[in-house]
Amino acid sequence: MKKLEKILIANRGEIALRVVRTVREMGLKSVACYADEDINTLAVREADEAYALGGLRAGDTYLNHDAVLEVARKSGADAIHPGYGFLSENAEFARKVAEAGITWIGPKAEVIHALGDKIDARALAKDANVPTIPGSAGPVRTEAEAAALAEQIGYPVLLKRADGGGGRGIIRIRSRKDLTDYYSVSSPEALELTFLEKICEHARHVETQCMRDVEGNFAVVSTRDCSVQRRNQKLVEEAPAPLLPEGIEQNLTDWSKRLFEQAGYVGVGTCEFLVCDGQAYFLEVNPRLQVEHTVSEEVTGLDLVAEQIRIARHETLSEVPAVRGHAIEIRITAEDPGADLAPATGRVHSLSWPGGAGVRIDSFLEPGSVIGQNFDSLIGKITVHAPTRDQAIARLLRALAETRVEGVPTSKPVFEKVLSSAIFANVHHYTSWFDENHVVDSLGLEPFKASDAKTVAPVKMALEIDGRRHSVVLDEKALAVFGSAGPAGPVRPRQPLRGARKTTAVATTSDDSGAVVSPMQATVVRVAVEDGQKVEEGDLVAVIEAMKMEKYLYAPAAGIARCLVSQGDTVASGQVIVRVGEEE
Repeated sequence: MKKLEKILIANRGEIALRVVRTVREMGLKSVACYADEDINTLAVREADEAYALGGLRAGDTYLNHDAVLEVARKSGADAIHPGYGFLSENAEFARKVAEAGITWIGPKAEVIHALGDKIDARALAKDANVPTIPGSAGPVRTEAEAAALAEQIGYPVLLKRADGGGGRGIIRIRSRKDLTDYYSVSSPEALELTFLEKICEHARHVETQCMRDVEGNFAVVSTRDCSVQRRNQKLVEEAPAPLLPEGIEQNLTDWSKRLFEQAGYVGVGTCEFLVCDGQAYFLEVNPRLQVEHTVSEEVTGLDLVAEQIRIARHETLSEVPAVRGHAIEIRITAEDPGADLAPATGRVHSLSWPGGAGVRIDSFLEPGSVIGQNFDSLIGKITVHAPTRDQAIARLLRALAETRVEGVPTSKPVFEKVLSSAIFANVHHYTSWFDENHVVDSLGLEPFKASDAKTVAPVKMALEIDGRRHSVVLDEKALAVFGSAGPAGPVRPRQPLRGARKTTAVATTSDDSGAVVSPMQATVVRVAVEDGQKVEEGDLVAVIEAMKMEKYLYAPAAGIARCLVSQGDTVASGQVIVRVGEEE
């Protein structure tokens, strides 16, 4: 058995806390790392040690290879658990970890690389004799090539990025015009990574939670259904997958084993498929722990993080218990259902989670926590387990009724609508059902308005000495000396510094007729003009992405473009991205 004693969790939030808890139960030591705003979060407080990454943005902290490896060196960690997101699917980082003599808790770098490129993954599936969705064998670099294939297999089709994942980089193409629009704004570099697939109408998203050890022992822990999706993002996940067509579950089990063996995969991972018209097709393999792993744990009793650590220590897989009952998970996020689920920022004034039998909460927020714009808007996950699916639905609705969050809008009404629908109850939903039926719009809610309440939450303090976190407890009198007994009101999100990048600006008046303003908190995918470039009214100037949806922004008038952001920047709602002015 390979010796592991101290594990660095290269992540934040609920998943970091989730891993810390299992590490403690296994009698091992945990190390947390943190961005500046995360110094006092639960995962950081509960870990045995915690070290600063030094910075605000993900790129400077949780995505910073050197900073994470430096924490591993300083702390003496002999293993790194990446959680999900951030560096969990970064083959280069996994390679650096191995080269540093540190155990990577996950599949090898070459496996991550092979599965991370969706074009290569399709080829791997074909080599493993696993059916794939009809589409291109490689990149579709020209509009003519894409149009010929689309006409052959029939519109509508999807254009996907080979380096996409988690529902990102997927464009629905309904006609030749859509193709023309896409190719007219896409760079050669982007097209080198673009492939085409047929859309499977009314398909279900079904996946297998798998694990394989160094001896080649393989197991499927459970199936899962993740068919309630918004813009290709999973909203409701459940296990086991209900009402699968005859023979499909056995096929998925056999194909998952072939995929893991073909890739040389050792670790815990997920094989994803589309089930359509009684047939199943390969989508991708996720070489990491999934957000929805909790439902597989609840129906089997296995701790999948413990299994990851056991496999990394070269131990044999645990015996997988038979699936018992049904589990459903939802993610409560700070997104406003009255504003098309736009991400929100602000302070959580009060927070109360449900309890009772069969209810599991995975969260890291507390009353007084601030949800900023630097990271995702997840507040917490609710997972329920019950003897039957109907009982699980009823239990989750009860749990939602008990959930209270004040200070920020939440996605709670959306889940109440979905879980109360006959479509979901009868398993008649499919991956595009939520969007096609405009579930968010059907709620008829007004945009969230922040309360004027001056709720003061308990303040817990921390000191950082030589980059390492130390806890300090200050009573009310001590806090008064510092002049901060708690927040006086909503916190205005700050745009993080970006070194030598240009200063950003926020439009404060509707008279700024030349401003191209972001309508929501988003990421700048592309700046389509050069600073100082002459543009005409209606010219594309930038592309932003929010909630896995790309939005094109155009020049409001002719003039000279002044670019105020760069590709990859996070922008706030109302922030000026490009300003078009008169020629000098």
